[in-house]
Amino acid sequence: MGTLFVSDLDGTLLNRQDALSPFTIQTLERLMAEGLLFTFATARSWHSAHVVTKGLSPTLPWIVHNGAAFSDGRTGARTEEVFFSHAQREEILGHCARLGLWPLTYGVLGGEEKVFYLDNPPWHEGMAHYIHSRPGDKRLTPVDSPEALLQGETYYFTFIHDQAALEPLWKQVKELSWMNLTFQQDLYRKEYWLEITSEQATKAQAALRLKERLGCDRLVAFGDAMNDLPLFAVADESCAVANAQESVLAAASRVIGSNEEDGVAKYLLEEKEAGRI
Repeated sequence: MGTLFVSDLDGTLLNRQDALSPFTIQTLERLMAEGLLFTFATARSWHSAHVVTKGLSPTLPWIVHNGAAFSDGRTGARTEEVFFSHAQREEILGHCARLGLWPLTYGVLGGEEKVFYLDNPPWHEGMAHYIHSRPGDKRLTPVDSPEALLQGETYYFTFIHDQAALEPLWKQVKELSWMNLTFQQDLYRKEYWLEITSEQATKAQAALRLKERLGCDRLVAFGDAMNDLPLFAVADESCAVANAQESVLAAASRVIGSNEEDGVAKYLLEEKEAGRI
């Protein structure tokens, strides 16, 4: 029995500098050492998440790519990946071809994690920023044809572009029952991201599986953005940071301090000192 605490990263645990404050790191490290069941649920990959978490590594599996997989916090090893069927990913690629929009495709080839992209610059500046801001990332794999984007098994599509350019694609695929969509502006930059995973790949479903595995009787979630709403819907308590989007604030059972105010860490500390966890 017990409570599982699951927190989003960007805009929730991370501050506006895309970092964890020393107070948050110290507080979470101490509480986890005392037995707090805490982990992350993020749209990021482990490769991106472990850089910004600055050594803070919950021993529980991390929920990554919006629930498309679990990752070991220390090694990045993935488990329970939720892949698209080949027919599903071909359908997504068909929409891409009709609109001339090409994604980053995340998958596994020969046991290795890959991020494929068409090597045909100039890319949109948001796409270029993504690629160039990850020097040395061995996952990044340029390819010379759309078909090569679907090598191996695929579990995640990411489109980075202007909102107006992505809206036609969003309208075409949003009614497909077998996918999960996140369409929102980058928290730190002006471009928009349209992210597609399987309907089985959500933060909510991953958190529920982890809750059951640990034998917990409660799930407490923290978040700020649209992709946190499914997680809020299944949580026993949902905490929105004060800087969250309006729809997230409205859906939350409780509003806590902002990401600039160490809202998550202070909430957990207060709950601990009050003897509620």
